[in-house]
Amino acid sequence: MGINKRLNIKRYQEIITVFAKHGFGLIIDQLGIFDYLKMRKHGTDAETTNSKRSIGERLRISLEELGPTFVKVGQILSTRADIVPQDIVEELKKLQNSVQPFKFNEVRAVIESEFEGALEEVYKEFTQQPIASASISQVHKAVLGNGRKVAVKVQRPGIERVISHDLSILHDLAHFVDNRTKFGKIYDFSSMVKDFERTLINELDFTKEGENADTFRRNFTKDKGIKVPEVNWNYTSRRVLTMEFIDGIGIHDHKALEKACIDKKETAKRIAESICNQILRDGFFHADPHPGNIKILEDGTIVFLDLGMVGRVSEARRKTISKFFVGISNKDTRMVARAVMELDAMQEKKNIRKFEQDVDLMIDKYLTMPWSRINVGELLYEVFNVAFLNGIRLPREFTLLAKSLATIQSLLEQLAPELNTIEVAKPIAKKLVLQSYSPKNISSLLARNASAYKDLINGLPFYIQNLLEKAEDGELTLQLKIKDINKIQKRFDRAINRLSFSVILLAVCIVITGIIIGTSQNASEGSDMYLLNVTALRIGLAAAFSIVLVVIISMIRADR
Repeated sequence: MGINKRLNIKRYQEIITVFAKHGFGLIIDQLGIFDYLKMRKHGTDAETTNSKRSIGERLRISLEELGPTFVKVGQILSTRADIVPQDIVEELKKLQNSVQPFKFNEVRAVIESEFEGALEEVYKEFTQQPIASASISQVHKAVLGNGRKVAVKVQRPGIERVISHDLSILHDLAHFVDNRTKFGKIYDFSSMVKDFERTLINELDFTKEGENADTFRRNFTKDKGIKVPEVNWNYTSRRVLTMEFIDGIGIHDHKALEKACIDKKETAKRIAESICNQILRDGFFHADPHPGNIKILEDGTIVFLDLGMVGRVSEARRKTISKFFVGISNKDTRMVARAVMELDAMQEKKNIRKFEQDVDLMIDKYLTMPWSRINVGELLYEVFNVAFLNGIRLPREFTLLAKSLATIQSLLEQLAPELNTIEVAKPIAKKLVLQSYSPKNISSLLARNASAYKDLINGLPFYIQNLLEKAEDGELTLQLKIKDINKIQKRFDRAINRLSFSVILLAVCIVITGIIIGTSQNASEGSDMYLLNVTALRIGLAAAFSIVLVVIISMIRADR
């Protein structure tokens, strides 16, 4: 099945034209997409024009030009350092999500459609000019009837339809690449698009973001230094999100931070600790903690905004990831390798020794470096690369948390360069690892599996009795499945053939030797007996040669 031509052929052509214009025409041509869509091939002029720009920069510009769906694709690709080269990852992180705001009359139409009433009945005051504008939505400042200030996030009109069309095209393109390229067969881009679709659909439903904010706030109830805007559910729907308005200091506004007497180093450490707790303690973390999504209040409280993209980590994987961080912080090759192998999404048997050797080589260059000089993003990218080379596919949540940590590390470099995310994560990870071996956790594990243990113990006498009866009756059989038995059998056959050949060759040599000795002892040169023996010798040699030739040919055929 190829690209479905019935799906918005005009949009297909627009996508292909944009990528070709920015120097990707040759790749598109090699995939056969031009021919399939019956489009004119774009020559090398576009590629020459773009030759001064890097591949990553050209890709970023192409995605920005194609609109919100492709900007989101790029942002998610920037989290996939396991398949995207680091230089392209860094460029994709620059993707701009801001666009021209849509008109106020469209804002009014969305709000009144969602709440089935006039905008003035919902909000006492509403600023017409947005305070932020992005590809999917824009944010306005407003005041509720009770006088409470709120931020209102309104979805861009028609964006669901645009994204729906683009997702259909992405599904077809992924299927096309999976069938046409080895790279596609390895990475299964169709599954990636499905994951991306789920993420994007969740972002389009603002009630999901509201639920994320509530979950986040519950997780940090005991930590008064962390805050998330409270959701007003009376005025929240799929396309409108009304939240508490918080006007904090931007993390990059160093002058304002100094004026408010904010300790930048302590603040940076608390932000990093918060992200690490979200990942390792709660298993629910902010997947896009860039500076625009973090504010600081004058009392030092850290505010996390925009929880549209979050990551979730199961309890079992939290323990494994904790082992990974403890291993990295201790520069323990074996612990790191084992943890990554446990995270393998494919769960196929891999060569653990080779992987450990590769991890050892990777970590070796960091052994003498202080943590303040280690780039966490680069380190995690190297882990992805080593995993990829060993056929290990890491789960999506690991790539999201790696992106989150790398983003926080870049923030630390500006606020407190001497701090490192891995150092901050170590005590939190170590605590979780130790907790997993506590009597309480072990007893809890036993309690959860009590029913299974009970069934096993109850059934054990029956299985033992059945086994003994079969043994007594001589019906006990043992089945062995030897891996690659055909290869082993062929090797054995070749060994037997070589042995047979050696025996035949030895016998021929003995016969010929006997003839030579008999000839030399029983006949004088020129006699009739001598001539007869020489003739016999020639016949014997010819026969021996024929036998050897037949054996060699049969061995060659057997090897095939």
